[in-house]
Parts: sequence; structure tokens; C-alpha cells
Amino acid sequence: MIVIIDYRAGNLTSVARAVRHIGFECVVTSRPEEISAADRVIFPGVGSAQKAMKDLKELGLDEALRVFVQSGRPVLGICLGTQIIFDWSAEGDIPCLGLLPGRVVRFPEGLSTSTERLKIPHMGWNCMETLQSHFVFSDIPFGSQFYFVHSYYPEPTVARHILGLTDYGISFASAIGKDNLVAVQFHPEKSGRPGLKLLENFCKWRA
Repeated sequence: MIVIIDYRAGNLTSVARAVRHIGFECVVTSRPEEISAADRVIFPGVGSAQKAMKDLKELGLDEALRVFVQSGRPVLGICLGTQIIFDWSAEGDIPCLGLLPGRVVRFPEGLSTSTERLKIPHMGWNCMETLQSHFVFSDIPFGSQFYFVHSYYPEPTVARHILGLTDYGISFASAIGKDNLVAVQFHPEKSGRPGLKLLENFCKWRA
């Protein structure tokens, strides 16, 4: 069973709808025992890192997720769920889950291209440059665009954990992975066919 973790961080309905649309059953839950029994886990989210960590701890989901990752079963982080897998976030100056070494920082002010000043949050469609092959990105056409909504982005400590980069005034890690854990800063559930293909690949992935 595919479990989508509910830690009061929203965006769950659209993720569940996308997973069911591609033909897989899933359960949205905040119960640690259901997470422990899952075959694979999707860890989505929107909102602030500070509130997310508070709610994860209150619900006992921080430890459930750590144990699940250690079990070797596949895990997919999405947006906020990607950011709080790292050690620390500048959003609230708060320790996070520490599943991967690194930090999360805010886009600097004054970002621009040669023709325009860029707004924060980064909101809209953008490409990802794949740095490493990975099953989760299989058969996604080169140049595909994904939907982003974020003001903060991850800075992994270990370069080999960066699977893909996106440019928004600066180049930032938009896809991260290690062993059975893969995470994306964009929203695959809102990214049309490329996003659905990514979710389908994850649901088939044998980490």
C-alpha cells in the first residue's frame, strides 16, 4: 500500500487524486502504525518548516518517518516534504528531520535574468536539468517543465545527493536522492504528464 503522510501540511487531496489517476491505491493517514505497514511513502507538504516540524513531532510522525526510511522502502518527498528532510531550515531557524545532510535557505533578494527581475516566491513552470540517471525520472522527455511554488530551497551538503538542478536567477537543487529516498522541490501532482510519469515511476520503483 502507498501511504501519503498527513501532518497538517495540506496538498494531500491533489497528491492522492494524482496517484489514483495513474492506477494505484493509496491511503492518506496521520497514524504512525499505518506508515510502518506501508510498502512506500509519499511525504508532500506546503507551508512553513517551523509548523511542519511542530506537527510532525506532536503526531509522532517524525520518528515513524525516520524508521521507515531506515527500513529501505521507497520514500518520495515533495516541496516542503523535500525541505524538512535536511538538517536545518532558515525558515524559522529550526532543526529538521536530518534524514540527509544539508540545509534549506531562502532565495536572495534581487534575483534577475537578463530581461527581468524575478519574484519571490518562485511560482510557476520551470525545467530541471538532470545530473544523474534515476528510475524515478525514466521516460520523462528532456526539457519537461514542472510546477514550483516556494521561497526556500535545499542545499545538500553531499554533491552526489543532487539529482537535478533548476535555474531561477541562481541554480538550485530541485531533485535530491539517496538510496531509497528521492525528493523533488516541485509539485509533480500539479505538473501535467511529466509529473504523473514521475509519480508512476515512483509507484513502480524498487529502491
